Amino acid sequence: MKRHNGYDIIGDIHGHADHLTTLLESMDYELTDQGYYHNNRKVLFVGDYIDRGPKIRETLSIVKTMVDNGQAIALMGNHEYNAICYNTIGADGEYLRKHTVKNSHQHQATLDQFKGHEDEYQSYIVWFKTLPLWYENENLCAVHATWDQSNIDKLSTLLINDRLTEQTLLASANEGTELFHLVEETLKGKEIEMPPGQYFHDKDGNKRHHIRIKWWLDPTSTSYRDISVIAMDDKLPDITVELSDSSYYRDGEKPVFFGHYWLKGEPELMSQNVCCLDYSVAKNGSLVCYR
Repeated sequence: MKRHNGYDIIGDIHGHADHLTTLLESMDYELTDQGYYHNNRKVLFVGDYIDRGPKIRETLSIVKTMVDNGQAIALMGNHEYNAICYNTIGADGEYLRKHTVKNSHQHQATLDQFKGHEDEYQSYIVWFKTLPLWYENENLCAVHATWDQSNIDKLSTLLINDRLTEQTLLASANEGTELFHLVEETLKGKEIEMPPGQYFHDKDGNKRHHIRIKWWLDPTSTSYRDISVIAMDDKLPDITVELSDSSYYRDGEKPVFFGHYWLKGEPELMSQNVCCLDYSVAKNGSLVCYR
């Protein structure tokens, strides 16, 4: 059995296959007839392979081939989860993710690039369903958006091998279930309500009254301004967040890696044991990796 001496953990790709191949080749992965290969290392992808970028089919081919040949582990991102729901009909005869203008817009690049290749697209939807929601070993843990140990422990009792089943998929798409909350936070992040009367517009122009928070900070001793993942100094007050929940990712826990948050600027660690790998490649940023 081949031994891997370490992981190369890669952030959100969003269909930017050229950035991915450049990154892999810079780390001495070689393209073979079985995909990209390294003689003693392995890639850990943290999700969001589709939507937005110009080469989504090529990205999926690279990632899936590496997974199929034991060269990578691929986690589920919220965009893969959304695509599954967008293409799955529930018991009521409706799609689990409604085909609204907003939802269709998010998937439009993927839908456009698979025109004429619909069977191929459906085969990827089937593959998305096999992706684990998180990964953990004795040295590190990884997830797409949020590592909350309580959530992970609960999901471990509900899922099979850290993966959604057809039954749990249906339940997770129902806002009235605990599973909806668990999957939502794990794949899309933790949020808190902004102070009364305040809101912002997200990158797609949608009006938001909740902010995604830095779940690795103690919410009982952090201001709204500091706990927001997106810097909004002009929108958020420098006052302590009013939350009783003190669950957060503490110093001393094993290193955790994730993507999702569309960071900007020079990549850096959030803290000694917290690393976000999404630096907005789909918004003229960088595709980054932690080796």
